[in-house]
This record gives sequence, C-alpha cells and structure tokens, in this order.
Amino acid sequence: MSGAVGVRPQVRRPGLGRVLVVIPTYNEADNVSPIVARVRAAAPDVDVLIADDNSPDGTGAIADALAATDARVRVLHRPGKQGLGAAYLAGFGWARERGYDAVVEMDADGSHAPEDLPRLLAAAGDADVVIGSRWCRGAKVVDWPLRRLLLSRCGNLYARVALGMPVADATGGYRVYRLAALDAVDLGSVCSQGYSFQVELSRLAHRAGARIVEVPITFAERERGASKMSPVIVAEALWRISVWAVQDRRAAWRRVVHGARGGQARWP
Repeated sequence: MSGAVGVRPQVRRPGLGRVLVVIPTYNEADNVSPIVARVRAAAPDVDVLIADDNSPDGTGAIADALAATDARVRVLHRPGKQGLGAAYLAGFGWARERGYDAVVEMDADGSHAPEDLPRLLAAAGDADVVIGSRWCRGAKVVDWPLRRLLLSRCGNLYARVALGMPVADATGGYRVYRLAALDAVDLGSVCSQGYSFQVELSRLAHRAGARIVEVPITFAERERGASKMSPVIVAEALWRISVWAVQDRRAAWRRVVHGARGGQARWP
C-alpha cells in the first residue's frame, strides 16, 4: 500500500457493509461472463451490477442470463452509449437507492483483476476511497506498449502537479468508494468521461477531505474485444485538468486576498 491522502485519518469509520461492484459494459459479449464469474469467486459476499449501454453485440442479453441464475447479479439497461462516467454515476445512484454502503468501479475487460478486490476492500476499512493503483510501489502493468505506458505515466504526473493532489494514479478506474464519501461531493456537477472522470472524482474527494488510499494492483491489457481508448478521451482529460488547475488557483488566490483584507493573509 503506497500511502493515503486526506485530512481526517483519525476518523473512526464503520464497517464496509453492503458492497456493490459496478461493471459498465458496451460490446463486451466475450468478457462479461468471465469477469462476473471471477468477481463472484474472489469476493462471494459482494453484489454485481452490470450497467449495459444497449450493446449491439448482445452483452445485455448475456448479462440478463447471468442475473437469472445468480441473485447477487443485477443488470441496469441504459438506452444507449453515453460514456463511462455516466454509467458509473447511474450505478452509484442505483446503489444509493438500494441502501448499499460502498461501490466498486471495475472494467469489464479483465484489466482489473477481481482477485485483487479483497485487498482493496480490506484497505477500505480505514479509508473513504481506495484506488487500485498501477503506479505505486509493488504495482505491475502487463502487456502495455511503451506509448501507453508513457501516456499514462505523464498524464498522471501532470494531474498530480497541476491539481496539487498527491495521488499516483488519478486516472485509474479500479476503485472502492464509500457512499458517504460520494455523498460529500457534488456528483451533479460531474460531466467528464474516461480518464478525466476518474481525475475529477479524485479531485472532488480530495477537496472534500476524504481519506484516499492507493493499493498496488497488477494491470493487464485486455485479451478480447476492442479498447475504448481514443485521442478524444485523452484530449478531454488534459483540457479538463488544465481548466481545474486554473480554477483551483483562482480560488486559492481569492482566499488569500480575502484573508489579507481581514488581516490574516496566508495560503490555505
């Protein structure tokens, strides 16, 4: 475990309670059954929600078949492809309405190993947010080309420096959130997707004082199906991080100016 971020490490947290793993899918017919089977084997006490964006390859029907034979598997059918961020936000809302205490973000393609999930859940016992990190000590990234490695490394370094947020893998999408931590941020203001969605939630949680812990994982490139990564997603992330950095610095400067007027000038 690489470390923690937050201002309330002394807070006594309740047990993790009911946990829901949210798995967004779009054209993951080859992957959805194996990934659900691995989750159920690795963490038998958690529930699984497959949030399918009306996949034309029949993923939704496969998900329904899984749910029909396992009471711990549910399906959320969405009208069309609306993006990763929207799928997770819908999953968070579904979990809140049904009284879950924590939610897990997990990709359907197998790059997030369900076998790592018990360690993430254990770390959540003393944290508000747990990130399965590719870039902290002890982590491994398997079968990624050099270009992807450099893109992720540099993007995360930029997010860390620009936002002043000591998180090694702000773009990582394997996470555990306590619902209480999500309730402390304005999810209605979230409008980004892909990499930038994960960065935005990291930023909001950090600003809200959440204790964020990173746990090393083994991250592997998908074996089946096509990656959803695109230059548009990367460009969106870089642009939004830059905008947030400017906003944060303006807000900090306003606090300094207001403090100076009151005779208490200092950086927050």
